[in-house]
Amino acid sequence: MIIRNAWVYTPDHHFTQKDLIFDGPYIRTQTANPAEIDASGLYAIPGLIDIHLHGCMGHDFCDAAADTLNAMAAYQARNGVTGFIPASMAFSEKKLSGIFKNAARRPQETGAMLLGVNMEGPFLSEAKKGAQNGRYLVPPDISMFRRLNAVSDGLIKLVTLAPELAGAAEFITALKDETVISLGHTEACFETAAQAFTLGASHVTHLFNAMPPFNHREPGLIGAAFDHPSVTAELICDGVHVAPAMIRAAFKLFSAGRIVFISDSMRAAGLGDGEYTLGGQTVQVCGNRATLADGTLAGSVTNLMDCLRNAVAFGIPLTDAVQAAAVNPARVIGESDRLGSLEPGKLANVVLLDKRLNVVKIFIKGIAVS
Repeated sequence: MIIRNAWVYTPDHHFTQKDLIFDGPYIRTQTANPAEIDASGLYAIPGLIDIHLHGCMGHDFCDAAADTLNAMAAYQARNGVTGFIPASMAFSEKKLSGIFKNAARRPQETGAMLLGVNMEGPFLSEAKKGAQNGRYLVPPDISMFRRLNAVSDGLIKLVTLAPELAGAAEFITALKDETVISLGHTEACFETAAQAFTLGASHVTHLFNAMPPFNHREPGLIGAAFDHPSVTAELICDGVHVAPAMIRAAFKLFSAGRIVFISDSMRAAGLGDGEYTLGGQTVQVCGNRATLADGTLAGSVTNLMDCLRNAVAFGIPLTDAVQAAAVNPARVIGESDRLGSLEPGKLANVVLLDKRLNVVKIFIKGIAVS
C-alpha cells in the first residue's frame, strides 16, 4: 500500500508532504503491493493511543463480560484510536481479579489493539476519590498488586496511588520497575509528591483533577511533577474537566513532550443522554457532562480523537496535539519500538485526517478499518 502525497507526521514532530508506504502490518520503504491512495491535502498521523478510559457504547471494562473488550475496541478503532488501555475502578480484590482475568483471555483481537490494563484504584485517597467507590479503598499493597498482575498475565501497565497513604513509599520502591506508577486521587503536599517521584513514580493521573490546586505557596503534586522533568502528565481534553486556558497553561508548564491526552471515558461515550453506571454508582449524563448524584464528575463521554480536536480548537498546535495523543502514550507504556510514529519497521497504525480533522481513513496493522 502506498499513500501518496499526504502531509505525514514525522518523528521530529512536523508535517512533511511525502508518500507513506506499508507492506503487510509494517511501515516500509518499499512494497510489492501496487495499491495506492491519493491523500493529497490530507494529514497522515500515527494511530492514537488512549491509556486511560473506562468504557464506551454501553460497555465498561469492569463489566468483565465476554464481549466488552471487543465492543470497546471496535468503537475506538472507528474513531482513530488504534490502541487502548482500559482502566479499572476501586473494587474488592476478588472483583478486580475477575476483571483482569477477562482481559487476559481476550480472544484474537479485532479493532483497536489492547495494550494492557490501567489499575486506577483501590490505592486512593478518600478525600479525593472522585467517582471512585470509597468502601473499597485500601492502602497500597504490594502483594495484592502482584497477585492481580499475575492473573492479568502481566497486563497491568499503570497503577494509580495516593503517595500520602501508608505503605506508598514501599510500594513505589518495590514496583517501579514492574509497572508505571502514577500519582493521583491524592491530597499529597509538594514534599510528599516530590519524594514519590524521587523514589520512582513517573506519571500523573488526570492532571488538575482529584488533586490539590497549583497554589503559589503550596505547589502540591502539580508543582512536584513540574520539578521532575521525566514525569509525564495526563490531561482530559473534553472541555469539561479542564478549562481551555489551563490546557494551554499545562503545555507551557510541562511542554508537549510530557503531556498525555486521555479520554477517561465511561460507558456513555458514543451514546446519548441518560442514566448509566460507573464503578457500581449511578451516573447521569447530560450533553458532555457525566456526574454522580452529588455533582461529582464521573469520567467523560468523549473519545480521544475528539480530545485531540478540542485541544486544537483551544489553541494547541496540531503537531503538539498529535504528540500528546499518539507519541507520548506509546513512550509511557514502553511501546515506542512499534507504535507512536510513522517510521519504517513500526506497525502501520495510520489515521488520515482532512484539514478539518475529520477522519477519512484508518489502518490498523496495515488493514483498513471499515
